[in-house]
Amino acid sequence: MSNDNAITVRGLRKSYGSSAAVNDVDLDVSRGEVFALVGPNGAGKTTTVEILEGYRDRDGGTVAVLGEDPARAGRDWRARIGIVLQLTAEPELTVAEMVSMFAGFYPQPRDPREVIELAGLAGLERRRGHQLSGGQRRRLDVALGIVGRPDLLFLDEPTTGFDPEARLQFWDLIRKLAADGTTILLTTHYLAEAEALAHRVAVLASGRVVALGTPGDLGGREGRDTRVSWDSPGGRRTVQTVTPTEVVASLAAQFGGEVPGLTVIRPSLEDVYLQLIGADR
Repeated sequence: MSNDNAITVRGLRKSYGSSAAVNDVDLDVSRGEVFALVGPNGAGKTTTVEILEGYRDRDGGTVAVLGEDPARAGRDWRARIGIVLQLTAEPELTVAEMVSMFAGFYPQPRDPREVIELAGLAGLERRRGHQLSGGQRRRLDVALGIVGRPDLLFLDEPTTGFDPEARLQFWDLIRKLAADGTTILLTTHYLAEAEALAHRVAVLASGRVVALGTPGDLGGREGRDTRVSWDSPGGRRTVQTVTPTEVVASLAAQFGGEVPGLTVIRPSLEDVYLQLIGADR
C-alpha cells in the first residue's frame, strides 16, 4: 500500500444475496486529490463509499484508507476523516451552536469561527437550522464535516437540489478545501461537477470500474470524433473528424477567412459517460 495514496483498493467485492453490488473494484486515490466516482443508480457507488468509510463490511478484497483497514480502524482513524451527511442541522440550534458542538467531538478541531467563514456562513452564526435555505443547510453540512480538520473528506451527491448559482458557490468551497490539502472523494450524478472539480474520474457500472482517467481523457475522449459544421452554398454541412483544427484551417482557406455558421462540437464528458455505461442519448 503506497504512502502516497489516501485510498488504495484491490479486488473489492460486496454482494447482497446473489446480486453483486461491487465486483472486483481497484482504486487508488492520491493524497490531496479530488477524485470523483460517477455511475448510474445501482452501480455500486454508495456501497463502495460506505466500505471506505468503515460503515459496511466487504466480502473480499483489500482496502487501506489513510493507511488503515476501515473495517478494523479505531477512533483516532475516524477523527481523520470527514463525512458530509445530509440534513444534519438541528432545526432549533444556531449555526454557531452546531459547529461548536461538532468541534467538541474531535481532538484537534478547527476554530469554529474559521470553519463558518470557510463554509460561506459568516453573518449567519445566529441563524437557526430551520431558518436556513437549502444551500445554506448544505454549507452547514460541509462545515460540520470539516470542523474536525479531516485529512480525507467524503462528499456524497453534495449539490443535489441546488440552483445553478448555489452550485457554483459550493464548487468554490470545494476548491478551497482542495487547495488547503484535503483529499476529497466525491460522488455525483452531475458530470459537469465532476469535470469542474475532479483531478480524476472513475465510472462505475454494474459494480465494476469501466473507465478511469482525467475528465479530459476519460474513455479516450480526446481521440473521439469532433463534429465540425458550417454553412455551404449547397446548405448545412457536417463532418466528423479527429483533427478538427486541420478541418477548420482548410475551411478558412476555402472561404478566404471567416467560415459562415461554423460550429465545432467536441464530445462532452456526458457523451462519453453515456457510451461507457451503455446508455443511448
